[in-house]
Amino acid sequence: MEGKCIILCAPSGAGKTSITKFLLSQNLDLAFSVSACNRKKRADEIDGVDYYFLSTEDFKKKIENKEFVEWEEVYQHQYYGTLNAEVKRIWENGQHVIFDVDVVGGLSLAKYFGEKALAIFIQPPSIKILEERLRKRGSETEETIQKRLSKAIQELNYSKWFNHIVINKDLDKAKQDTLKIVKEFLKK
Repeated sequence: MEGKCIILCAPSGAGKTSITKFLLSQNLDLAFSVSACNRKKRADEIDGVDYYFLSTEDFKKKIENKEFVEWEEVYQHQYYGTLNAEVKRIWENGQHVIFDVDVVGGLSLAKYFGEKALAIFIQPPSIKILEERLRKRGSETEETIQKRLSKAIQELNYSKWFNHIVINKDLDKAKQDTLKIVKEFLKK
């Protein structure tokens, strides 16, 4: 069986990772697509689980060899992408792929997979609330917070290109709203 793709996108801090983890716990035959990146691994991250951590040189080689479904330079000199082999692995296991990716990457995936893809934009209720959430993390520098907020403002303009927009004012409600949308898509 060739599976389907669920694509969750959002500005950083909008809740997409929490919603992705919730969906993975719901017995929907979903498997998380581990993205590749060239950034440094954080202390709590595991290679092959959180990301495939590649050197910049290895990442660029894989681009040249057309090993990515999509890739992007998300921030200057920071590359992220979806490996063809990762999607193939999940489909060969008889599962559907769930992506937790940035907005531009998500739109690229939606275009690539066409009818097999459902693209959902997780939207914060406001930029002010998004900023509060980023600050609560306690893991970001002021410079990083400002960079993420600036990017979030741009990303919100892309929401109209997604199949669905879920506003995450209340995380539990956003989880349930997203679950309902995903279940309907997988039934088709």
